[in-house]
Amino acid sequence: MSMTVLAVDDSRTMRDMIRMALLPAGFTVHVAEDGLDGLDVLEGLEPDAIITDINMPRMDGFGFIDAVRAQDDHRATPILVLTTESAPELKMRARNAGATGWIVKPFDPAKLIKALQMVAG
Repeated sequence: MSMTVLAVDDSRTMRDMIRMALLPAGFTVHVAEDGLDGLDVLEGLEPDAIITDINMPRMDGFGFIDAVRAQDDHRATPILVLTTESAPELKMRARNAGATGWIVKPFDPAKLIKALQMVAG
């Protein structure tokens, strides 16, 4: 099953790691370097799932999730937060903003693929 994913992270290394984890599994991966860039890339895109970091310049992950959820087209698109943060209050805040799941970096590629298939399948 081919899935399209938008990955938003200000770290080029992390974007490359996500791409390398997902491409061999048959995913189409679009990347953006922060929330504002993510909203630009999202225009005209129908991703099966979105992956976002929390700590980013210009627009952080919370602002990005809010902005995505405000769009009718993407109200139900699964959003996975991929971050070094693991504080319960941040997870709560992300869930309240509309995040579907939370994965802590460094991530296990197999777990990331499984999580994406679960939320978007």
